Amino acid sequence: MAAAAAAAAVGGPQPPQPELPAPGLSLDKAATAAHLKAALSRPDNRAGAEELQALLERVLSAERPLTAAADGEEAAAAGGGGGPGAAEEEALEWCKCLLAGGGGYDEFCAAVRAYDPAALCGLVWTANFVAYRCRTCGISPCMSLCAECFHQGDHTGHDFNMFRSQAGGACDCGDSNVMRESGFCKRHQIKSSSNIPCVPKDLLMMSEFVLPRFIFCLIQYLREGYNEPAADVPSEKDLNKVLQLLEPQISFLEDLTKMGGAMRSVLTQVLTNQQNYKDLTSGLGENACAKKSHEKYLIALKSSGLTYPEDKLVYGVQEPSAGTSTLAVQGFAGAAGTFGQLDSSDEEDQDGSQGLGKRKRVKLSGSTKDQSIMDVLKHKSFLEELLFWTIKYEFPQKMVTFLLNMLPDQEYKVAFTKTFVQHYAFIMKTLKKSHESDTMSNRIVHISVQLFSNEELARQVTEECQLLDIMVTVLLYMMESCLIKSELQDEENSLHVVVNCGEALLKNNTYWPLVSDFINILSHQSVAKRFLEDHGLLVTWMNFVSFFQGMNLNKRELNEHVEFESQTYYAAFAAELEACAQPMWGLLSHCKVRETQEYTRNVVRYCLEALQDWFDAINFVDEPAPNQVTFHLPLHRYYAMFLSKAVKCQELDLDSVLPDQEMLMKLMIHPLQIQASLAEIHSNMWVRNGLQIKGQAMTYVQSHFCNSMIDPDIYLLQVCASRLDPDYFISSVFERFKVVDLLTMASQHQNTVLDAEHERSMLEGALTFLVILLSLRLHLGMSDDEILRAEMVAQLCMNDRTHSSLLDLIPENPNPKSGIIPGSYSFESVLSAVADFKAPVFEPGGSMQQGMYTPKAEVWDQEFDPVMVILRTVYRRDVQSAMDRYTAFLKQSGKFPGNPWPPYKKRTPLHPSYKGLMRLLHCKTLHIVLFTLLYKILMDHQNLSEHVLCMVLYLIELGLENSAEEESDEEASVCGPERCHDSWFPGSNLVSNMRHFINYVRVRVPETAPEVKRDSLASTSSDSLSSLQNSGTAQVFSLVAERRKKFQEIINRSSSEANQVVRPKTSSKWSAPGSAPQLTTAILEIKESILSLLIKLHHKLSGKQNSYYPPWLDDIEILIQPEIPKYNHGDGITAVERILLKAALQSRMNKRIIEEICRKVTPPVPPKKITAAEKKTLDKEERRQKARERQQKLLAEFASRQKSFMETAMDVDSPENDIPMEITTAEPQVSEAVYDCVICGQSGPSSEDRPTGLVVLLQASSVLGQCRDNIEPKKLPITEEEQIYPWDTCAAVHDVRLSLLQRYFKDSSCLLAVSIGWEGGVYVQTCGHTLHIDCHKSYMESLRNDQVLQGFSVDKGEFTCPLCRQFANSVLPCYPGSNVESNLWQRPSNKSIQDLIKEVEELQGRPGAFPSETNLSKEMESVMKDIKNTTQKKYRDYSKTPGSPDNDFLFMYSVARTNLELELIHRGGNLCSGGASTAGKRSCLNQLFHVLALHMRLYSIDSEYNPWRKLTQLVEEVNSQQGNEEQQPEVPILYHDVTSLLLIQILMMPQPLRKDHFTCIVKVLFTLLYTQALVALSVKCNEEDRSAWKHTGALKKNTCDAEKSYEVLLSFVISELSKGKLYHEEGTQECAMVSPIAWSPESMEKYLQDFCLPFLRITSLLQHHLFGEDLPSCQEEEEFSVLSSCLGLLPTFYQTEHPFISASCLDWPVPAFDIISQWCFEINSFTERHAEQGKALLIQESRWKLPHLLQLPENYNTIFQYYHRKTCSVCTKVPKDPAVCLVCGTFVCLKGLCCKQQSYCECVLHSQNCGAGTGIFLLINASVIIIIRGHRFCLWGSVYLDAHGEEDRDLRRGKPLYICKERYKVLEQQWISHTFDHINKRWGPHYNGL
Repeated sequence: MAAAAAAAAVGGPQPPQPELPAPGLSLDKAATAAHLKAALSRPDNRAGAEELQALLERVLSAERPLTAAADGEEAAAAGGGGGPGAAEEEALEWCKCLLAGGGGYDEFCAAVRAYDPAALCGLVWTANFVAYRCRTCGISPCMSLCAECFHQGDHTGHDFNMFRSQAGGACDCGDSNVMRESGFCKRHQIKSSSNIPCVPKDLLMMSEFVLPRFIFCLIQYLREGYNEPAADVPSEKDLNKVLQLLEPQISFLEDLTKMGGAMRSVLTQVLTNQQNYKDLTSGLGENACAKKSHEKYLIALKSSGLTYPEDKLVYGVQEPSAGTSTLAVQGFAGAAGTFGQLDSSDEEDQDGSQGLGKRKRVKLSGSTKDQSIMDVLKHKSFLEELLFWTIKYEFPQKMVTFLLNMLPDQEYKVAFTKTFVQHYAFIMKTLKKSHESDTMSNRIVHISVQLFSNEELARQVTEECQLLDIMVTVLLYMMESCLIKSELQDEENSLHVVVNCGEALLKNNTYWPLVSDFINILSHQSVAKRFLEDHGLLVTWMNFVSFFQGMNLNKRELNEHVEFESQTYYAAFAAELEACAQPMWGLLSHCKVRETQEYTRNVVRYCLEALQDWFDAINFVDEPAPNQVTFHLPLHRYYAMFLSKAVKCQELDLDSVLPDQEMLMKLMIHPLQIQASLAEIHSNMWVRNGLQIKGQAMTYVQSHFCNSMIDPDIYLLQVCASRLDPDYFISSVFERFKVVDLLTMASQHQNTVLDAEHERSMLEGALTFLVILLSLRLHLGMSDDEILRAEMVAQLCMNDRTHSSLLDLIPENPNPKSGIIPGSYSFESVLSAVADFKAPVFEPGGSMQQGMYTPKAEVWDQEFDPVMVILRTVYRRDVQSAMDRYTAFLKQSGKFPGNPWPPYKKRTPLHPSYKGLMRLLHCKTLHIVLFTLLYKILMDHQNLSEHVLCMVLYLIELGLENSAEEESDEEASVCGPERCHDSWFPGSNLVSNMRHFINYVRVRVPETAPEVKRDSLASTSSDSLSSLQNSGTAQVFSLVAERRKKFQEIINRSSSEANQVVRPKTSSKWSAPGSAPQLTTAILEIKESILSLLIKLHHKLSGKQNSYYPPWLDDIEILIQPEIPKYNHGDGITAVERILLKAALQSRMNKRIIEEICRKVTPPVPPKKITAAEKKTLDKEERRQKARERQQKLLAEFASRQKSFMETAMDVDSPENDIPMEITTAEPQVSEAVYDCVICGQSGPSSEDRPTGLVVLLQASSVLGQCRDNIEPKKLPITEEEQIYPWDTCAAVHDVRLSLLQRYFKDSSCLLAVSIGWEGGVYVQTCGHTLHIDCHKSYMESLRNDQVLQGFSVDKGEFTCPLCRQFANSVLPCYPGSNVESNLWQRPSNKSIQDLIKEVEELQGRPGAFPSETNLSKEMESVMKDIKNTTQKKYRDYSKTPGSPDNDFLFMYSVARTNLELELIHRGGNLCSGGASTAGKRSCLNQLFHVLALHMRLYSIDSEYNPWRKLTQLVEEVNSQQGNEEQQPEVPILYHDVTSLLLIQILMMPQPLRKDHFTCIVKVLFTLLYTQALVALSVKCNEEDRSAWKHTGALKKNTCDAEKSYEVLLSFVISELSKGKLYHEEGTQECAMVSPIAWSPESMEKYLQDFCLPFLRITSLLQHHLFGEDLPSCQEEEEFSVLSSCLGLLPTFYQTEHPFISASCLDWPVPAFDIISQWCFEINSFTERHAEQGKALLIQESRWKLPHLLQLPENYNTIFQYYHRKTCSVCTKVPKDPAVCLVCGTFVCLKGLCCKQQSYCECVLHSQNCGAGTGIFLLINASVIIIIRGHRFCLWGSVYLDAHGEEDRDLRRGKPLYICKERYKVLEQQWISHTFDHINKRWGPHYNGL
């Protein structure tokens, strides 16, 4: 291909297509392509090449589409008016044809795929894709697999999890750099490349010609489309428009990459070939279009702040070989107007073949200016410019995917990585400007994580492109944009700058892509070593870290509360963790062995230099500025962590890396300041700074931060303490904590820097800090496993924990790439060693528990460490919680009954390097403090607490445990200058100082202090004076003044010797303790030693004189084996005894002195004089205490009352006598039912004008409709084949039946023949509490005015029961009536059944006029309205004539039916258990019946149509025949539903009902039911059986009790029905109808009984509620006989010996055969015309199984994999939040707008259609169940738990989940019992948006 041709090919404005008279163009595309391919295959292919060029030029003219989009005129010229879309498609069609070379494109794709040698998966995904990560198989922690590769590999027993990709990623299957080969899936197990055939040259030849032009065309489009925005804001719209236009082109490229390795390697050649790029894009030649495009490119470069290199400095990219010096340079010059001389050799030396510019690698020295990194960009290949535009357009997803899809090609991977690094600075600049920085960050990381996770690649780029320099420089530049002056220490003159945490860059974490890349490359050892060896880099990095040193400074507000609480602190903590700590942990992970000592020395050296610079910059001398604190000292922490590592792993000598004393003093100041500030914050001294300061204090110790924050700080303080003078250190601590003035023997003092109310907690803080400092061994010699164990024990002691929260709470090495995985083996083994697993349990209240780990007993016994707990608690209450649990353990195990003190725990031995730390315990200053505090506690001075004493004893014990081996009393007095404390104690060893007696102390006290007066008296008496002189002067104790003076001298001396410059001494606030004028000096007589104080303390604590008796006097053994378990746990007394024993063990002198002290009978401690003020506070305390006790008592009483109430209220089987809540039980001695109103508390009967009502909840329910007739439970569909059809549900069957009846019979009669309410029936339940209806109204008013957000809607009448807070929405009036009356009604009467039948008929005939307008009747009406409004209209209106009264009639008795049926289900579907079940206790059916009956009586049924007549009288046939031609006939009585008839009959009677009437109705209906059973049986069996029965029965017809023999009756039924056509259709339907069983008398009897049982059950329940009779319990097989005798159907004289026969219950009101034939006649007349339907209506399925939710699969993954990709049936997209209904299995979109109908989202709609307002949905992506109830919803929890018994909401952890059957049962139970509202507490409105 001649270069000239190439240049010309950049075509000018071409004429529109048809006018081109080029040869062969009239042919179609395929032919042209074939012709060209042939031409190019010849050896001399120049002509073919030119022809192809011309064609491509015309087809791919960049002018056409975008200019068309831009302005119309050119479009008309260029595009022939075809519009942009058409031209685009045309171009793509051409490309496809040309690539395929005349063949079909699809065949071409298949052919190329056959040559795919790639053994990598490389599937690229975008955000939200579900992928897997297996830690067992991964080498890099970023490893991820697509679901397909994961499931096809074998990962059983591995540590894997599923996750939702945040930024997108790619599948690593097949890449052995990132994962172990054992984890590859079947498809990607290494293929050897030998069996892939070589690619034939001609297959891809066309692609090599066409693709460069295609990609160039794409780049031209990108250049064209980019308009530099006016402001610095790229107009999002324009960019997106361009991208949309280019979508097909990029998709085409993406499809090419998916063709496999062969096509990828062609693309790689095209993208990286520098010659192609130069020829096509240089912008030379006469082509205007190309020129314009090139100019746009240069403008874009310039506007990006990038220069175009004019010299030959090429940064980080390979220098091209000599022959190909870049045209672009001159091109730029040309554009600038100084057209350079062209080097002619450039153009000619390329021949037409695809010559790849060979590259020469040039290493650049590290001296390159930063500028070059930041500002120079030079593009030499398509790939480079493509990436440039990708960045410019802010990483469009399509482009990213295309660039990543190419990665399986190794050559491309290297080239692309280098290009990416070359553009790194540009990426950072674009990112900073971007508005969508979040999306952009994700896309950047999506790319970089693929490149930098590969160690080999990272190493190569580090060596060749200076990756580390680039990254560090870019980070530095990025942060430099948001620096501000630091105000720490010296506000005016500080030279230090810090990042401003309020800037968007930090607030939005914009820096994280760059930081995460940096952390990623530092995880590779080879890269990290380069970093640690490069001094220049380390200096730069420390410079970067110092930007964070001292950021987010807090200043304590002293006057008023801050106006605005800034929330920047979280940004600061995140920044330090991500930008400083994580890279530090990354580096530390490579400093594990001795050989790496040099690295540590480097880091420590530059770290100290940076720290020195920092101290100078902030002008720090020796006093921190008051009332300031910053939690951010990353430089200190780098230093500390590298020191720790050096000693722990590298065996470095600590002193060799420590600075001089002065530097150590400075180093300790700021970390110590933080510790003191923590105490101040917890003492509420910073309360005016708002809540955020507490937030900072918590974050500082929180588990994700603590080992990068507080742990290094404390370690650094430990190092300083071990090397500095201990007296100096101790006094500094008390000074920082501001409690110096408190440490005086005097009973009163003045504190110049601290309010009295804060003193106690600050003193506690100081002592606690000392205890932590001296006993924490995290970095002082504990092994990793010991640390893990200690952390775990501390967390478990605070609370039982779930597995995942433990993982989260235990600070692992925070660098995620360090290879220490939280779920590692050591974690599991330590966990099983220290904790027991408590499986999840279920409480009857329904609250779900998770599987928890709880500490083993021996852990409490030996390992509970209060110090570790205090260090790790974020909330102070957790410390208390740990102590409470410890106390409970001791009580339970009988080790200690009282309130124990925190136990003293033995420590692991110190590492020898830190031995100096223990000198703190043996310094006089500390001993004086301890002595003073013991004395003060003994004398009951104010502001001391048990906690103080506890810590004091702890410190003494630590000192005894860590005392020097031998007691030398001389050592202290010899060394060093005279110190002010020498007069107190002779030496510095605690053991000997303990026995040293101190006689007199001189103190400074306020003149008002009691000591002053006492002393003036004492000094006059001669003896005290003489004793004074004897003892020398009294000890003076001023903790700070002299200490600091002396130390200042030491420093000044050492520094002046060095520099001859004395540092200015800052005036110490403490230097003049006597400055306050009213202080005066007093001398106290003490005469105590620490030992004597301890013994007196023992007496004081035990409250007995001489309570201490040295144990060794009785049992000398004690001194030999000191470890006595009895001293391990206990309170203060135990602690004192333990300490005295240890003291005695350490020295014989101590032992002797203890014995001496004990011998002197100690005089009682003088009662201290109490001043009036103190008395007041004491009284106050006492009163408070008493009030507290009273409150406790009340609470306990209240709790027990509540408990007993809960037992009766919740379905907990409790003894019946708790609270008499059965309203319906009959109590003969009371004349009228009495109700308590829970609002006004009055009791009384319910009356007409002041009715009482039951608190009820009305809810629509479709639970009944979900009963199915087969036992096999329905499963949730998890494949396309499994679907659930609802035709076998109870609701569907009843619907079909009703519509069938309505087709053939009179509407009003149909509506009496069935019940509705299987779906959308109204269920009424009560908590059993009653209230006056007027009280309720005022209660509702008050709720309405209460502005607090309730979980319910008062406007809809919802409220909570004022007593038990159960949810309710209506009040059911109680019918006034007396119980005695009901007793009378129940007396059996001796009337004959005929008389009773007449009475019933008469009573029904009386119209029930509505009672006069009383309050009661109004309430009855309103509650009826409520009941109707509870369910939707469609569940009420079944009549063909809307609004017909028959509807209401049907609805009302169906409400009764629904409630009875549901109660039956709650009892398990039968009445075998008998008794007033738990549900019966709170039933409101009696009241409900009154309300319904009252309303039913308003509709009198015309006596003509009253079914009662048909049941009890024989009608002349003439009557029934006439007139049925004109109108539809009535429903035959045998088609009636008997239970419905029962309810109609009873509700039509005046209430209350008499028992004998009730029995009469039941008897009559039973005859009908029995007949129906016989008819159904006759239809079920076949012709032969029928004729046999007909025959046998006919023989017995004339026996005496023929009417009570089922054989006779059956034969009569058969003979009657044979007259009609009912049996005639047999032939066709034989197989369908006939049940295969041979009928025996037993099976027939069973069939008849089963047919009748449902009716008997409902009737017995009804009788139980109406008349308060108990239900008998029985075995299942005798249920029929027991219920029938209970209902009075069985004659009392019935003998029980015979096998029971159901027919014996019959009691026919009229001759049986007559009435049966009358009933059969109706059937026959119907089956004349409709035999089919006639038969269907006769067979009623009466045996419904209990309702169940769908059965779920064992493993959640099966549900997830099927549903999370399933498309929505409405919009065929995959929904964002898919859900599935657990009742019927319907797939729905949660919140999906696509499925919205009239503002109702799909879940809400479905809940109305499927559950009449109740929906139970499983959210697929969250594994959680959500309940919708009416207008509210709640998250119920999950029924899938992981192996540790935990939920995984939102699948965040992605561990395998398994069904928890108990939970699912609980859910089902709540659904069936309608108790969602009561049990789940967190409800919220859903506004139809779910």
